[in-house]
Amino acid sequence: MRARKLAIVLFNLGGPDQPDAVEPFLFNLFNDAAIIRVPQPLRWLIAKIVSRRRAPIAREIYAQIGGGSPLLPLTEEQGRALETALGSDELDVRVFIAMRYWKPFAGETARAVKAWAPDELVLLPLYPQYSSTTTASSLKDWGKAAKAASLHTRSKIVCCYPVEPGFIAAHVELLRAAIGKFATRDEFRILFSAHGLPKRIVEGGDPYQRQVEATCAAVMAGVGGGPFDWLTSFQSRVGPLEWIGPATDAEIERAGHEGKSLIVVPIAFVSEHSETLVELDKEYGKLAADHGVPRYVRVAALGTHPDFIGGLARLVEEARAGNGWLCPEEAMGRDCGGEHAA
Repeated sequence: MRARKLAIVLFNLGGPDQPDAVEPFLFNLFNDAAIIRVPQPLRWLIAKIVSRRRAPIAREIYAQIGGGSPLLPLTEEQGRALETALGSDELDVRVFIAMRYWKPFAGETARAVKAWAPDELVLLPLYPQYSSTTTASSLKDWGKAAKAASLHTRSKIVCCYPVEPGFIAAHVELLRAAIGKFATRDEFRILFSAHGLPKRIVEGGDPYQRQVEATCAAVMAGVGGGPFDWLTSFQSRVGPLEWIGPATDAEIERAGHEGKSLIVVPIAFVSEHSETLVELDKEYGKLAADHGVPRYVRVAALGTHPDFIGGLARLVEEARAGNGWLCPEEAMGRDCGGEHAA
């Protein structure tokens, strides 16, 4: 009897793999209706103008990390680890990757999944906290791609996992190691930094900020040992809109004025990429030094941490056993607002 074939599709934003890819990557980003919420053809025009203007700055950013994003090879490592965690004699597991704004795109991946002809299909976003700008956009994109590829295998979807035990345990272990670099807890503040969103998106019902804050609270509960000075902040503001706060850069400046060292935790990114390797490490590291922060310690992204991979494996198994849409928010009487499609 042959092993059942389980296909898992990992979703992430993607990143340019070389300098020439930076401008088209940015165009794809800003041409997404979940990001620029105006109708076509105006959105196309805005995306064209903004991507052309921002490309030189973005190329300089990626030049600092070798000219392109490391996100795809790091996601491939996570996929291999997940295959190892779930595979058995009875279950043949293959992980596929679908990036939203650069290769491999959902269309290419959907065709590859169809060609492999799985018995089961689980869609697993690498966005722990749900947002209409990330998870919903990727799942909507996948739904179109799967339809175009005539991929009819029924999909089970993991919506979000802001307090999944393995995800939290991995953060706790890495944070404890950083805390151990200090003699006393009075020396430092823990700053959980997540990508920001325009305030109007959150006010429109997007659960992202609430879920990020729930993740941070769960991590600190796991650290235990009494009260710590900690808070949640948001990075990567762009454009004229009002964004959710507090802003990570403003909190770094405040810590310097107060003579506080910082432990900075990327709480919404599960892999290293430009916003951790450049924005947090280089730009905010310099900002901290310029404003007199005594020590600036940045905790690594989770990558292939065994607890995190174990948590993803459990989510896949729960999704396989479920009715199609795995969402911890529903257990709390809430709704992520996601489109139950794909």
